[in-house]
Amino acid sequence: MPTKEKMTKGKSAHFPIVGIGASAGGLEAFEQFFKQTPTNSSMAFVLVPHLDPSHGSLLVEILQRSTSMPVLEALDQVAVQPNCVYIIPPNRDMDIFHGKLHLSIPSAPRGQRMPIDAFFRSLAEDQKENAIGIVLSGTGTDGTLGLRAIIGVGGITLVQEPTTAKYDGMPSSAIKAGYATHILPADKMLEKLVGFGHFVAHIDPIATQVSTKENGITQILILLRNIVGHDFSLYKKSTIVRRIERRMLRHSIEDTSVYASYIKDNPGEARILFKELLINLTCFFRDTQAFTVLEKEILPQLCQGKTDNDVFRVWIAGCATGEEAYSIAILLREFMTETRQSFNVQLYSTDLDDDAVAVARAGFYPPNIVQDVSSERLHRFFTKEESGYRISKDIREMVVFAVQNIIKDPPFTRLDLLSCRNVMIYLTQELQNRLITMFNYALKPNGVLFLSPSESIGNHSDKFTIINRKWKFYRALSGATTKTFSLMNNSLLSWSMTPDNHKIRSEGEIVKNLNDINIAELTRRVLVQFFAPASVVTDSRGDILYVHGETGKYLRPPPGQATLNIIDMAREGLELELRAMMNSVVRDGIPILNRELQVKTNGSFSTVSLSVRSLAGTLGSDSTQNKLLVSFVDILTANKMGRKPMSKPLELGRIDELERDIAYLKESYQITIEELQAANEELKSTNEEMQSTNEELQSTNEELETSKEELQSVNEEIITVNSELQAKIEQLADIQNDMKNLLDNINIGIIFLDQNLIIRRFTREAVRIYRLVASDVGRELIDIKSIVDCDGLLIYAQTVLDTLIPYEREICSDSETWLARIQPYRTLDNMIDGVVLTFTNITSRVR
Repeated sequence: MPTKEKMTKGKSAHFPIVGIGASAGGLEAFEQFFKQTPTNSSMAFVLVPHLDPSHGSLLVEILQRSTSMPVLEALDQVAVQPNCVYIIPPNRDMDIFHGKLHLSIPSAPRGQRMPIDAFFRSLAEDQKENAIGIVLSGTGTDGTLGLRAIIGVGGITLVQEPTTAKYDGMPSSAIKAGYATHILPADKMLEKLVGFGHFVAHIDPIATQVSTKENGITQILILLRNIVGHDFSLYKKSTIVRRIERRMLRHSIEDTSVYASYIKDNPGEARILFKELLINLTCFFRDTQAFTVLEKEILPQLCQGKTDNDVFRVWIAGCATGEEAYSIAILLREFMTETRQSFNVQLYSTDLDDDAVAVARAGFYPPNIVQDVSSERLHRFFTKEESGYRISKDIREMVVFAVQNIIKDPPFTRLDLLSCRNVMIYLTQELQNRLITMFNYALKPNGVLFLSPSESIGNHSDKFTIINRKWKFYRALSGATTKTFSLMNNSLLSWSMTPDNHKIRSEGEIVKNLNDINIAELTRRVLVQFFAPASVVTDSRGDILYVHGETGKYLRPPPGQATLNIIDMAREGLELELRAMMNSVVRDGIPILNRELQVKTNGSFSTVSLSVRSLAGTLGSDSTQNKLLVSFVDILTANKMGRKPMSKPLELGRIDELERDIAYLKESYQITIEELQAANEELKSTNEEMQSTNEELQSTNEELETSKEELQSVNEEIITVNSELQAKIEQLADIQNDMKNLLDNINIGIIFLDQNLIIRRFTREAVRIYRLVASDVGRELIDIKSIVDCDGLLIYAQTVLDTLIPYEREICSDSETWLARIQPYRTLDNMIDGVVLTFTNITSRVR
């Protein structure tokens, strides 16, 4: 039992707390789960079904028939005890803190609440590895994110086998998301958990750290390093040991050396263990107040004075499934919209778990995120799909995801903001010190480091100053960096991305190839400088992105408003052909090379060879899509290089003719452009109308979706209430059968009368006193002729009804004597609702 002192200090007693969530069909699943409850399970059970908020629940008394453990409706501030069952009351949210249940009135509207997710999350935070989450029958997705939180802290999760569930929505959602450690029928779950309960109850966390099993643990870590290529030796031993022991428990292995042999024979187990050792616990805007500080205080300082040409660089280290990266991207987008700034954002998000990174890249999340994301942000930055929400395209394009090991891979540099939350808490102090030094190197002077409330910079006050002590914001100071970081910086290879897996090169590889890469870089620069023609890189619209060489002979700033569009800047003789070539390459993807044109420069014409190429796929990256390379080669320059001239100079008359043709074409072109602009304006207006109509339809669809969710929630509650009532009806039927057999098998005549002395019910023996048949129920007893002398009996019955004083006397027939008693009829609420006449045969006693 947990002592009061332990509870107040938040130290969990060593028994698991099992959270069980269910919705429609949950009553049947609960009964199956508790069907064979042991007398001492060493566990506590907290049930969170979807209940009708406007009606009381019969679940406590119904489930008490299925288990020998006490079944209680949860009270506020009650301490959870082992071998007890607690049920959430109707119209309440429930959390657990320091081993005590806390109740609150729901703030979310009916139909949008996720009570199972909310309780599971608090259970994970409060009980850590002692937490167990179970999802049973129900519709929707409530419970999925809660199971994820429990897995993240090293707990156990069980999900009902969908084929055995009355409604498989909730179990299927949890299984599809990959958050079920065991998938079992409800009646098999308790048997699976009993051994785990006794296992946790006898664990000594201190002994775990200094266990004699250390040799076996070391063997396991060596196997992990050899098979999956990652070294966990500098992770906190307590975390590693607890998670290894849970994998051992699932295979019924008690010795770490035996488990090491099992991994050696089954390499797939090493990969599963590797995934379980990684911590992928996160959510949108985790620690809401911390993100409020980031939004209101940190970002305005960091972005002050940013112009259109500036770049804001962010790195989220240990991003898990991407929620935090998208949260920061949303804040940046909101900030730029509010301040009307449009600087560039480079937001890099990395994690060691490739599966988690794959989820982050997809940007698709279950409906449960409504608990963490406001309705306004959901509407603006997410697209509602059938089974969840997908991040909008403009936010997705702000983030680059990659697989990275922050311990050994080189970091990003020149960062304005670096977020590394809930990563260092799982690492040893030595590794934490290395990371803090690396973070200082990665950040710009005055850049901001964002940690979790459980982390700090330790004794590295020479590298950071505190901005916000509570929510762990630190400002980087310019200072010493390690030799390794300087080497990385000089090599110009902090990042090396591959098209296949986006993995980062290790420090050793950078050092090894440093000299080769410097020579290659030098060679490239010389070749580009002396042999590459003057060129311009543009996007598909012609906006210039990069200029190489002297392009003044071919391009010049046009009069009027400044522009960087290559077509607007093209000199006379180049504009029309350049536009046509670019449109053709964008449309067909086929390069157009060495097109000779007469270009007017400084009052005279010269022959120029023009080439346009598409850069799509040239670097194995999506970043080159819709990019064009426009190259200019002067024919005279070609002659100096020893090439054959492409054409002879044209005669002056020919030049005049071409000038007239060009003037005519320009006029025709201008007219066409104006017509196209008018048509474009009309299309733009039509598009705006369609956009407005689409927004109205989307709004209507969201309202219908909300109504659907509310109706679904009400339907689940009705199903739950109906199940409870069905169980109550069965219970009443059993009681009625018992009463019928009782009344039929006693030798006493009984007649039940209501307040008007009308017959309600009678027993078989009563027929010997009054001539009663089944159809007499509902008639007044005074209308029925008695067989024995009962004169005045009904008068006394009325007196008993008025005075509540029982009456009895003997009545006789020719051969028998009866003792007649008249007593008030009392309901369970102690209300008088008639009288009861009993006739006991006392003939033998009188004789």
